[in-house]
Amino acid sequence: MNIVTADFCAYLHAEVVGDKEVEHFEIHRVSVDSRTLLNDSTTLFFALVGPNHDGHAYIEELIRLGVTYFVVSDQSKIIQQPGVTYFVVQDTLHALQQAATWHRKKFDIPVVGITGSRGKTVVKEWLNFLLSNEYSIIKSPKSYNSQTGVPLSVFGMAEQHTIGLFEVGISTIDEMKHLQPIVQPTLGIITSLTSEHQDGFENEEQKIREKMELFVHTPIILGEKDSRIIAALPPTTTFITWSLTDSNSDLYGQVKGDKLIVLYNKVETFTVELPFTDEFAVRNCMTCILTMLVMKYPVEAIQARIKKLYAVELRLQVKKGINNCSIIDDAYSSDFQSLSIALDFLEKHRSNANKTVILSDVFHSGLEPKELYQQVNHLLTSYQIGKVICIGEEIGQYGKDSIAMRFFASTDEFLQKVSMDEFVDETILVKGARGFRFDKIVSLLEEKTHETVLEINLTAIRHNLNFYRSKLKPETKTMVMVKAFGYGHGSVEIAKLLEHEKVSYLGVAFADEGIALRKAGIKTNIIVMNPEISAFSAMLAYDLEPEIYSIRELQAFLQIVREKNAYQYPIHIKVETGMHRHGFVVQELNELIAILKHSNSVEVKSIFSHLSSSDMDIYQDFTLGQMELFEKSSTYIKEQLQIQPILHILNTSGIFNYASYQMDMVRLGIGLYGIGNDAGEMKQLRNVGTLKTRIMQVKEIDTAESVGYGRRFRAEHPTKIATVPIGYADGIHRVWGSNGGYVLIQNQKAPITGSICMDMLMVDVTAINCREGDEVIIFGEDLPTTIIAEAIHTIPYEIITSVSQRVKRIFFEE
Repeated sequence: MNIVTADFCAYLHAEVVGDKEVEHFEIHRVSVDSRTLLNDSTTLFFALVGPNHDGHAYIEELIRLGVTYFVVSDQSKIIQQPGVTYFVVQDTLHALQQAATWHRKKFDIPVVGITGSRGKTVVKEWLNFLLSNEYSIIKSPKSYNSQTGVPLSVFGMAEQHTIGLFEVGISTIDEMKHLQPIVQPTLGIITSLTSEHQDGFENEEQKIREKMELFVHTPIILGEKDSRIIAALPPTTTFITWSLTDSNSDLYGQVKGDKLIVLYNKVETFTVELPFTDEFAVRNCMTCILTMLVMKYPVEAIQARIKKLYAVELRLQVKKGINNCSIIDDAYSSDFQSLSIALDFLEKHRSNANKTVILSDVFHSGLEPKELYQQVNHLLTSYQIGKVICIGEEIGQYGKDSIAMRFFASTDEFLQKVSMDEFVDETILVKGARGFRFDKIVSLLEEKTHETVLEINLTAIRHNLNFYRSKLKPETKTMVMVKAFGYGHGSVEIAKLLEHEKVSYLGVAFADEGIALRKAGIKTNIIVMNPEISAFSAMLAYDLEPEIYSIRELQAFLQIVREKNAYQYPIHIKVETGMHRHGFVVQELNELIAILKHSNSVEVKSIFSHLSSSDMDIYQDFTLGQMELFEKSSTYIKEQLQIQPILHILNTSGIFNYASYQMDMVRLGIGLYGIGNDAGEMKQLRNVGTLKTRIMQVKEIDTAESVGYGRRFRAEHPTKIATVPIGYADGIHRVWGSNGGYVLIQNQKAPITGSICMDMLMVDVTAINCREGDEVIIFGEDLPTTIIAEAIHTIPYEIITSVSQRVKRIFFEE
């Protein structure tokens, strides 16, 4: 897009600093993320300032990448260089939103604004499919519906587009008024209203009123006939309704098996074949049918297209592949916007230096094919993809000038001609439109395991990290513990996310954990909290920094450091303040200081201690005493050695309960994984891990028949039993089965019956309508580990770290 500088500055109330001779400039993208590899000379970068990040800190790095246009609010962070232009504003987020509003006003096309509690992304993606034959569509990529996601989505509008589909979400009051002018919907859709995402509002009525602010200038709104919506409608709006219960609505539907019989305007009746029959899928189908009717689509087209709707995959997944590969599964869509997001995800989560993309034809861009594939080629080149495999007639015809080395007309041709053994030590993004059935490729590339999986929500991890960071000063560093296989979740993948989030240190228990992270490409500083003397040489080889807690350990490490001719190698001094595990007691400090004064082989990078009871109010005095002793001990060491090391004592509960003692750094552990030690703390955290499997077999037993070893369960009446393929070898504590233990099937409790076996357990499903293959939740959001831990008299740490590594981990972002 070509921007006239004077017009841009006038609309944003911006002052130009730097190269003031620029009368107009051409940009291809707007960015708020310094980490994307797409930042270049055609990027306009907005330096957003939030509670955890300040975009101004990355200006120098971005200039090195070629970025020359910046929107900033802190003039003290400006780096004067020839050819670099800054637009200085009061608030960069507000400027981003204003700039998007300015861009939106250039287009006079229909724009559909979608809000609600549930179903926004599904409805948007389904409408994209349903309308794509007639329109060149610009839509929100994935679920870009936030205060930054909405403006970034709208910046994608270009001359070739003939309709826009934008979803809009809010988390608290006064947010929608900033997003409404950006979207300016000409048609509004409100999806299902539920109690989700209500924490930021006083009550349900306030949440609905705030959502309806999106439609203050929208002539027509579509949605379910609901008195709550009607009460909040803008006065000049026409509300066209659907209902599954009220025949007086504009569109009335009745479900009969897999058919939906609908009555439109009390006149026209027709039947639609449903691709799904669960409650929310039917509701989303009603929304889409009504939208198409309002847009004057013929009934025949609606019937033909609705039955072809597909399940919308809302997340990118990382899976363990064959031959030491990692697979990023995005085998359900292939449009230009989502390709950029998927490549960003690949860069963040790659576990190998070699990057591979398997890509189908790219759809719904609105561009001519030649121009489209030139842009695809630019994307792939920008992300330094080493190998690209293209599948499809169109990409084969127009992509020949790309960096791709191999082309196949169809997925079946690829599978016939290519051996999966060719893929070794690669991170592979599999991205294809649904019709290409790239799930076949994923199935062959994925390492084979049984159906039990631990799903790890990386979006939730980022949320939890940012929650604790919100309690810290901007300058306070964060160290995050990824020991014990990332508390059972998977250390490498989580470490990659944390590195991307620019934490200062990672913490592991033993050297081999740190070595595994280094071999996976992690460059962030790593502290080994329980270093064994036998591992000191390996630690130096892999740049791992030891915790030093005794004179014996210090002398042993100094000997190794001298042998390696190291100079000022970083170490971290642990002082004892009351935990009494390990650390220097007060009486040892003089000896410690004497040794360090006469050695330049090591450098004291930090001094720290550990709180024993920061989660227990009854021991507040003891905790404050620990911190007082730590302050005295660390001050003494600093003064004697004339150093200024990093000081840290707060753990997860310490951050939550004693944030005023944050010092220079804090150490985040269990809280990252969604587990707090306080009800108020837990309310702020999101569930990270969900352990799930599927029913192997369902059978009926008669009265007095028994289940499992030792006949510990005997049926008191005819009972339906489901066998589930998970047992104590997978980390399920046997005692859970005899303490009221249960799993969730169809969101209902299924009590564990008999003894938990090594590889399976049995549950009573007499009262549950289920069948073989149905999903079983062992723990997760609706069955948190805190409930299990309380029942068997242990702590959640033990539950999550007990999950066997034979259980497949799947990592995903929402």
